[in-house]
Amino acid sequence: MELTVRRDSITAEAALAAVAAAVRKGQEMGVAVNAAVVDAGGNLAGFLRAPDAFLPSITIAIDKAWTAVGFRMPSGRLYALLSDNPALLDGITGRDRVAAFAGGFPIVVDGRIVGAIGVSGASEEQDCACAGAGLAALGLTHE
Repeated sequence: MELTVRRDSITAEAALAAVAAAVRKGQEMGVAVNAAVVDAGGNLAGFLRAPDAFLPSITIAIDKAWTAVGFRMPSGRLYALLSDNPALLDGITGRDRVAAFAGGFPIVVDGRIVGAIGVSGASEEQDCACAGAGLAALGLTHE
């Protein structure tokens, strides 16, 4: 019987590169965002807040990343999967830290989820573009 499981996780250097790229993309677009990266276990690995980014968006960015790694899918996809079942939607989205709207993407390396990035502070489309820029800084794309 195996007693342990090996889990690959994002490095601190990669997490910081991703949040810096995400915030920079927001600045290029004229929006102030918060960007967070969590590791494979959902623990905060990197965070950056643009000047004047909305304060409530700090925890929303972290929660989008946590949702993406926890459900192993983009945070926006969760709502689409649950929208036909109101009881399930209310039950899951009523849980602490679950953010079932766009802006969070898993970070996938060689088919393994090693973390996730979440961005909040602008429109969903802009948050996704910034999160995508964070992935691009790592040489990755989102699905």
